[in-house]
Amino acid sequence: MKARIHVTLKNGVLDPQGKAIEHTLGSLGFDGVNEARQGKFIELDIAETDEAKARETVTAMCEKLLANTVIENYSIDLEQ
Repeated sequence: MKARIHVTLKNGVLDPQGKAIEHTLGSLGFDGVNEARQGKFIELDIAETDEAKARETVTAMCEKLLANTVIENYSIDLEQ
């Protein structure tokens, strides 16, 4: 089963990398970008076939390692 995890900063947390992207896009002539926020994308191929168990396992991975839950949110998409 494939697990795709998107990790983003929580609202209100400063995102200096996002600001740098926003500024550079404007410098390159890409006007109209009001805000840019950067995150992480993680793709895992796991041996679990039961979707509920896979979600539980990946959630534990996010809580323990993949996301800093104090300042980051995460979402999980599973695919057979």
